[in-house]
Amino acid sequence: MRTRLIDLHTGRSETVTDITRECADFAAETGGDGLLHVFVPHATAGVAIMELGSGSDDDLLAALRDLLPADDRWRHRHGSPGHGRSHVMPAMIPPYATIPVVSGKLEVGTWQSIAIVDVNIDNPQRQVRLSFLTSPA
Repeated sequence: MRTRLIDLHTGRSETVTDITRECADFAAETGGDGLLHVFVPHATAGVAIMELGSGSDDDLLAALRDLLPADDRWRHRHGSPGHGRSHVMPAMIPPYATIPVVSGKLEVGTWQSIAIVDVNIDNPQRQVRLSFLTSPA
């Protein structure tokens, strides 16, 4: 298994950060067939495979605001108001995704991108672990 850790600065606002290029570059270095596993080792971030750049990312953040309002209802209370929702979000958008790779190329759909979803405004620094599992010969 090959692995790489990438650092992201997501900022102090809710974000959907496209990491497709980093994933594709890592997969291309292998040149082979296998699975790319993307994992965000944080309790308040997730990995989504979705269309980006056409308003879908803003729609996702708006839906999360509707489902998980940043108010005082959360029992997990520290940090910014509503921080507890950040700890619930990964149950809806898991902190991992696995993508097939064929001949070093990500096998995603035409409009699919790989993104880190982060609604935790208290932690602007994230890491993402990319792991490539080679297919047996």
